[in-house]
Amino acid sequence: MTLNKKKIRAYIALTRLDKPIGIYLVLWPTLWALWLAADGLPSWPNLFIFIAGVLLMRSAGCAINDFADRKVDGHVKRTQQRPLVKGTLSSKEALSLFAILCSLAFILVLFTNQLTILLSFGAVALASLYPFMKRHTHMPQVVLGAAFAWAVPMAFSAETGSLNLPSWLLFTAVILWTVAYDTFYAMVDRKDDLRIGVKSTAILFGEADKVITMTLQALMIFALILVGQRFELGIYYKLSLVVATGLFIYQQWLIRDREAKACFKAFLNNHYVGMAIFFGIALDLAL
Repeated sequence: MTLNKKKIRAYIALTRLDKPIGIYLVLWPTLWALWLAADGLPSWPNLFIFIAGVLLMRSAGCAINDFADRKVDGHVKRTQQRPLVKGTLSSKEALSLFAILCSLAFILVLFTNQLTILLSFGAVALASLYPFMKRHTHMPQVVLGAAFAWAVPMAFSAETGSLNLPSWLLFTAVILWTVAYDTFYAMVDRKDDLRIGVKSTAILFGEADKVITMTLQALMIFALILVGQRFELGIYYKLSLVVATGLFIYQQWLIRDREAKACFKAFLNNHYVGMAIFFGIALDLAL
């Protein structure tokens, strides 16, 4: 297979490397977990393995997502230019790339420990499962949340060789956060999804979408308060939660009219939520 410029651009589009928001939204919780598990700066090998793993698995997730959605993306305005819809890449090429990226990520995990290797199979299963859940349940965002949050127990196992209750508490917080912000994302496509039969929490929640996403965000902050107590985090962490709460309030203001562009902006804003919490954790543990 010859890789010309058109093919390269198509692979970049397939893996969303030109749209790194998804990388950030997986990376920040991964860094939270690594720093908390290590009680400060994690080991350099684990830091490299998990950052590279996030990049690879997020890209793999996009590839399998586009394969699953190849017959419906052409009916949604936002996704009409995706490579499998335009025919610049084939289904076989998308699946092959998914397999290659997962294999590379697995090679990285082999440099950790047995527990982390075992957990990595869960990561692949969740990444593979999520895209197809949109056909069977109105809560695919929960599966996505579990996929995004799975790096948390993996990070704890890699750094400490075991899992504890606080690691699962952080895992739960990330799921709550993901369901909230991915509902904003789903609100962008709600009209198209209703027309073509794709399911989402945005459709399930209906007119209660704002109240429910606000509740999920509040529960996420509460879970993170409990995480802070478990790890005896102090003022910098608490300030980061104040900043995150302020950003959540801003996001709710953005989606007040359910306008598509504003909902997408609210989704993107979660990058800063993840960043704020990471700096709160890192500063608190360092100082």
